[in-house]
Amino acid sequence: MPIRTAYTAKVDYISILDEEGVLDAALAKGTLSDEQVVEHYQFMLLCRHMDEIAFKLQRSGRMGTYPQNKGQEAAAIGVAAALEKGTDWLVPCYRENAALWMHGLPMHYILLHWMGDERGNKIPEGVCQLPLCIPIGTQMLHATGMAWAFKMRHEKRVVATFFGDGATSEGDFHEAMNFASAFQTPTIFICQNNQWAISVPREQQMNSETVAQKAIAYGMPTVQVDGNDLFAVYKAAKEAVDRARQGGGPSFIEAVTYRLADHTTADDARRYRDPKEVEAWQGKDPIIRLRKYLTAKGLWNDGFQAQTEERAKAYVAEVVKAAEGIEAPTTDEIFDSTFATLPADLEAQKRTMRTHSLGQDPAQAGLAGAH
Repeated sequence: MPIRTAYTAKVDYISILDEEGVLDAALAKGTLSDEQVVEHYQFMLLCRHMDEIAFKLQRSGRMGTYPQNKGQEAAAIGVAAALEKGTDWLVPCYRENAALWMHGLPMHYILLHWMGDERGNKIPEGVCQLPLCIPIGTQMLHATGMAWAFKMRHEKRVVATFFGDGATSEGDFHEAMNFASAFQTPTIFICQNNQWAISVPREQQMNSETVAQKAIAYGMPTVQVDGNDLFAVYKAAKEAVDRARQGGGPSFIEAVTYRLADHTTADDARRYRDPKEVEAWQGKDPIIRLRKYLTAKGLWNDGFQAQTEERAKAYVAEVVKAAEGIEAPTTDEIFDSTFATLPADLEAQKRTMRTHSLGQDPAQAGLAGAH
């Protein structure tokens, strides 16, 4: 019997706006209007300033460990722009601040989260997103389960979940991908391939030429995009969202980007990254290329830039004030948000603020008169 080809596949790479701000008009057709690009650019500047202030809050001891989003704003905003606010759900990792804020999360909630205040994880009513997910990969299973529920309810909703390249080496990733494909759930998997799984380069933690090709094994539409190109991310995300909403099942998007800062404020990337690599990626900054594009079209100038930066500073100052000025939580809140009816043992803990029986009832046998 002759040998025949059982299966062939390819992964397309999409780039629309290059590093010099030059746009491929044909590919950009039907994506973002000039007004939308200006709006997204302004929002990108706000998010970048917020990111820098969060870094300073940590360094000054006013906040705990913080993972900067610097350099990855286009991937988050491009996807968020393709989703329907109030209908579609965001299931994040911890570098998608821009997407969460775009879809209604008050900005100071992120600061509260990293300050260790659980109220930062209490998503407001009507805001369709889950809290930040710190464990690597677990959120993809949550997203797939949610999408399956929407499908079973015949609700035309889409769930977008974000994760890094390192998460695709986790078992949770493969379980979520397989389930989503087998049950054709409306899930969009967005891998922010920022080249580093903390201190491990992508080339060392996987042997595949792309991350996107991993989706081929699950029979899932997949594409690789320039993650610093707002137009490319939006185009890929919009196609995936429309397909999912129409019953076409899940999709995978690999957004090739770069983590311009350290993994977190507890990390020093200078110990493992080549400065020349960082410098090269700084030139691919999504903010820089978008400004070049807008300036060339006459939609932006130094005056607009200065005004936007000043507004961002004032706005972020208010955000920080809201986070640091929040009323201190009461001890009752530890107990009040878990059970509808508090069990007797926890009720005793709440009343006495003690976990052991002697503290809860000093009049026990053997203790009476001990004073």
